[in-house]
Amino acid sequence: MNNISILGTSSDAGKSTITFVIAKILQDLGYSVAPFKAQNVSNNSHVCDDGSEIAIAQYFQSEVLGVETSYHLNPVLLKSGRGSSASLIVEGKVVANKEVLEYYRDLDLLKPAVKRCYEYLDSKYDCIVNEGAGSPVELNLMDKDLSNIFIANEYNTKIILVADIEKGGVFASIYGVYHLLPEKLRNNIIGVVVNKFRGDLSLFDEGIRIIEEDFKIPVLGVLPYIPFNLGFEDSASLKNFIQNPKNKKLDIAVISYPYMSNYNDIEPLIADDEVFVEFVDYNVSLEKFDLVILPGSKLVIKDLKWLKENGLFEQIKNYKKDICCICGGYEMMFENLDDKYALENSEALIEKGFAKIPASITFEKQKILEKKTYDLFNTQIEGFEIHHGKSDEYSLSFECEKFKGTFVHGIFDNDEFRTSYFKEINSSYIGYKFEEYKKNSIDTFVNTMKDKLDVQRIVDNVL
Repeated sequence: MNNISILGTSSDAGKSTITFVIAKILQDLGYSVAPFKAQNVSNNSHVCDDGSEIAIAQYFQSEVLGVETSYHLNPVLLKSGRGSSASLIVEGKVVANKEVLEYYRDLDLLKPAVKRCYEYLDSKYDCIVNEGAGSPVELNLMDKDLSNIFIANEYNTKIILVADIEKGGVFASIYGVYHLLPEKLRNNIIGVVVNKFRGDLSLFDEGIRIIEEDFKIPVLGVLPYIPFNLGFEDSASLKNFIQNPKNKKLDIAVISYPYMSNYNDIEPLIADDEVFVEFVDYNVSLEKFDLVILPGSKLVIKDLKWLKENGLFEQIKNYKKDICCICGGYEMMFENLDDKYALENSEALIEKGFAKIPASITFEKQKILEKKTYDLFNTQIEGFEIHHGKSDEYSLSFECEKFKGTFVHGIFDNDEFRTSYFKEINSSYIGYKFEEYKKNSIDTFVNTMKDKLDVQRIVDNVL
């Protein structure tokens, strides 16, 4: 059985969602399937079953498929670092902070790790569905491309192109990418998926004719634009969420600092019909909100300084209603934040925090990666930790009147905790089952897309 590469004709074309849609369709036909992305650039990550760290997109895809999670799904991950550097995570573990130019210079050193992971999955599953990155024909970077050209060429994968019609220029992007790809890869193209179409799909009938007859590229489907408020991979996908709570009980502010990370923690709130979520990224009065959430941060001290510079620090400090802080936001609540090894900054420094928690936090070299069931806020919560900050006094959480803070991600996924917490804030809050919502949303999304895709052509090409 052939493996598949999902390559976009542009960034944010919808590769992550098409990857799990195609994979789920093949899985439902009886084949064992795994998602894969050789290299991802994202501050949103998750701890796997084996204690390693991968990008949230591949973790979410594995959740959809119900496959074991491990670093093999995403062998190389880059997260924002200080200045022009990035935190380089290889096979699930942090190995270095690298300047972007240095990273590209040493790229060949990462190929063995990518090949090890890919070939491990290839030995276990009938089909690997590989997600590409950005556009596969950035001509100045094609020799430095792990996720697109390297995988497609090295393993002779079949290729599905994904084009975003919402951005405009869909014909030029399809034609251009097709003709700029090496001949070997052009010959492996199954066809193109036109994604994010708004309105009557029949309006694109002439477009299909042009692509198939004039460009000689099969159209595998024209997919409607459907908001999908799960698996947010990056800030671009976060901006696309749709929310229209019909029974609003709570207004919640999420502080959106520049290096915000793991905002998947907020997905259960976006999905909640009783909650309205607003991402706040400038100095605005917080008094209209019932709850303020400080989420994770990849660069905690930089984000803390940003809060101080724009005035939100004082707004939060003087806020009298409920505050909840997760990971990076939790670290900001300590009296002092000690970056003694200059992990986040160009030099060692100590920054004053909100002093809500009577202790200091120290950034240690060894990152804590943990996934388990926690006894937290009088509830058994399945979650994970992913942080450098360490506190001997409050190693997991801190709670006082109108304040909850924790290192643990995933607390709002827990129906018992979320319902109890929100009832404390507004007794008329009812609650809902997030996992049930998640499953129904995924099934509906996949089935809707499946009905618009030429599944038979895809299957014929991979068998």
